[in-house]
Amino acid sequence: MDRDTVEPSVDEIPGERAREWVDYHHESAAPSTYVYGFVWDHTAPAVGPFCTDVDGNVLMDFAGHVAAAPLGYNNPTLRARMAGFDLPDPAKIAGQDFYVASGPLDDHDLPAPSDLMARLTDRASHYGLDTVFLSNSGAEAVENAIKVSYDHGGDYGITFEGAFHGRTLGALSLNRSKSVYRREFPEIGKIHDVPYCDDRACTPGTCSCGFLSGERSRLRRLLDPKRGAVDPDDVAYLVLEPVQGEGGLRYPSDAFAEEIAALCEEHDLTLVADEVQSGVGRTGEFWAADQYPYEPDVIAAGKGLRVGATLASEDVFPAERSRLSSTWGGGDVVAALQGALTLDVIEEEDLLDNATARGESFRERVRDADLDGVVDVRGKGLLIGVEWDTKARRDDVMAAAMERGLLLLGCGHKTLRILPPLDVTEREVGLAADLLGEAVAATA
Repeated sequence: MDRDTVEPSVDEIPGERAREWVDYHHESAAPSTYVYGFVWDHTAPAVGPFCTDVDGNVLMDFAGHVAAAPLGYNNPTLRARMAGFDLPDPAKIAGQDFYVASGPLDDHDLPAPSDLMARLTDRASHYGLDTVFLSNSGAEAVENAIKVSYDHGGDYGITFEGAFHGRTLGALSLNRSKSVYRREFPEIGKIHDVPYCDDRACTPGTCSCGFLSGERSRLRRLLDPKRGAVDPDDVAYLVLEPVQGEGGLRYPSDAFAEEIAALCEEHDLTLVADEVQSGVGRTGEFWAADQYPYEPDVIAAGKGLRVGATLASEDVFPAERSRLSSTWGGGDVVAALQGALTLDVIEEEDLLDNATARGESFRERVRDADLDGVVDVRGKGLLIGVEWDTKARRDDVMAAAMERGLLLLGCGHKTLRILPPLDVTEREVGLAADLLGEAVAATA
């Protein structure tokens, strides 16, 4: 498959073999999300955003495995480096109980968990975050972020309307998006929520979401030492997504971010930034929080990192031994290797700059096309949202795009989420924009 010339080619999707695989999968799988009937053939040609399904259809994956494939398929640099290692067995160890020697201390080339943690603290040093706890997933990273924060002090948590922080039981308590995620599950107590900005250009005088209502924000009123419902000294953490993902790709205004920064400074709040989807270069900066005035005290990362990671300063993490632990969490040698090399490729190939430029190009193409039903095109880097006038139209366009070989994801109520690989090319951006236009025309 030649990445410079390949284009999507679809006969029927899902095809006969894909339907067989889906039926086989569901013989033993519990009900879950399963957005579409695309069945990837991992033995068939794939490169960048292009992949092949079990019926031979060639598709462009602009869903990016929900931002968990930051380099797309078969990145040649990553594959070449991984192929050069004599990988051990077991490749997954009890990483919180045992260590594995690698990296500079013993002149090994194979990056392992210690090296991944060193790379992460280097990229979070401007926030003073010098300590990492590795885990298996982004949800676990969030769980450990709130555990760390509770241990540090306070018993109240503050989250935001529209938030999505994962599906483990503690993280569910912070979710304020679709009710199906947490309905009738037990929850952590003392969690308050406030509105999340839904107008990235708003000011205190034009705010429509209610966060900046009146002379004081909702959060400021909640934490007012004399009249508020919560004593700020009792707050363990304020947790937010710098960009809300599942909530609809919502980018906050400068006024919203400045108020968060001011209140965190005024009340010395522990700010947890959920960077599971928005981090690792997705927005054109390594952390999405780098584009806002607040400074996180704790960062939860995952997806594109290939593992879960909770970052904070040493004085925020519990000092007591066994307060945090996990059998597999810090010991996935292959995932840690892949995560460390992914960070290296992003840096060496200037993919933050590429994400910024290609993301702007895609947004300009969609805006210039003036597609029927599109009410907003927004994003930073390659975390892009295209919002429609109705949910039905959004769903129809997503289905029509898949029929033409372009995989997209929905989020929020009526928004399409665009998540290409960070090394996406200008040609690929143009192909995807054209296919989106064809899908809109087909559903008109």
